[in-house]
Amino acid sequence: MPPGAGIDVLPDEVLHQILGLVEAHESVRTCAVARRWRHLWKSATGLRIIAGAGKFLGSVEKFCNFMDILLRQRPGPPLHTCELTLAYFKQWISEQRYDPLVPMVNAWFWHAVRCQVRVLRLRACWNDHSITVSTIVLDERPIYSRHLTMLELGGIVVNGRLLDFSNCPLLEHLEFKRCDFDPDGDSRLRICAPSLVSLILDDIWGMAPMLESMPSLVKADVATENSLEECIEVECNCEFCGNSYSIGDDTGSNGSVLLKGLSEVKDLALISGPEQYIFKKDLRWCPIFSKLKTLLLNEYWCVPDDFRALVCILEHSPVLEKLTLELSSKKYRQQRERKGTLRPMEGSAAILEHLKIIEVRCDAVDERICKLTLFLCAFPIRLSLN
Repeated sequence: MPPGAGIDVLPDEVLHQILGLVEAHESVRTCAVARRWRHLWKSATGLRIIAGAGKFLGSVEKFCNFMDILLRQRPGPPLHTCELTLAYFKQWISEQRYDPLVPMVNAWFWHAVRCQVRVLRLRACWNDHSITVSTIVLDERPIYSRHLTMLELGGIVVNGRLLDFSNCPLLEHLEFKRCDFDPDGDSRLRICAPSLVSLILDDIWGMAPMLESMPSLVKADVATENSLEECIEVECNCEFCGNSYSIGDDTGSNGSVLLKGLSEVKDLALISGPEQYIFKKDLRWCPIFSKLKTLLLNEYWCVPDDFRALVCILEHSPVLEKLTLELSSKKYRQQRERKGTLRPMEGSAAILEHLKIIEVRCDAVDERICKLTLFLCAFPIRLSLN
């Protein structure tokens, strides 16, 4: 750009990209800048919409009218990014009493897919940032797209066939944050995404979905703290919650829900609430994590006097280089202690061949931290306590 020249000297294609980086209502307002700008916003490469109570046109009805006009006016060039965030969602709906918003959001989602969008984000939030489970239910049909590379859903109810991404060959990044996985009867939903490079399942609601093979997976974060799959009995002694649960010794059919689908990952975080049993159930069919280099676990894996779950996953991670344990003293007080026998890890020599660092992150040093530290100090590895 020549010195002193304004933005008007830029070609239309560049202006389309710039307009795609700002929120949609600001992009539309540029039509009043000059005659040349009258229609530039219609071909912006991105649509970024943040709406909610007290934001963006004030009412649900005005917002829906704006969205319909915005989408109809587009001449149809492919979208790079479409981001729709509904802030203060529940408050907005209750105040406005405008139920048609839910099916309209569904229609906008599928319209973006038809526009050959590459990056698609849809979130329902309590406020500006905190995602909440909403009443938005996306149509139960698979996405057919040869352009979609990233999909992020937050606070959405998802059903069966929507999770079939086998017809999205370029989809590499998939994120579900506080989404409700609505099962088909008694059957688990299945996530089929063979091309994934990164996966985030953050704060699963409902029944945890079964993960199918993801051979290209590099990084995965899975948190099941609010899954419905917990044991509610106060004095439970079932096979997954009590002293009798077995790990890594089931030779029957593979019933793994999450871990088998994650077995090709290189960087993995596994977070669970103290009463959830899905990971311990999976450990009965624990796969070999043959590529795993970095592993992060929370206090769920470090029950006082019973480190069987921790030992099991380490024994099945032969090339692991760094282990990080994030432990909360508050959550520790909510855990039920189990009596178990501390034992050295079988095949520990093979593990120690690659494991270089064990980092323990904690907000306070309590009895559980002391026991864990004594257990880990049996291995000649650099141990960091933060």
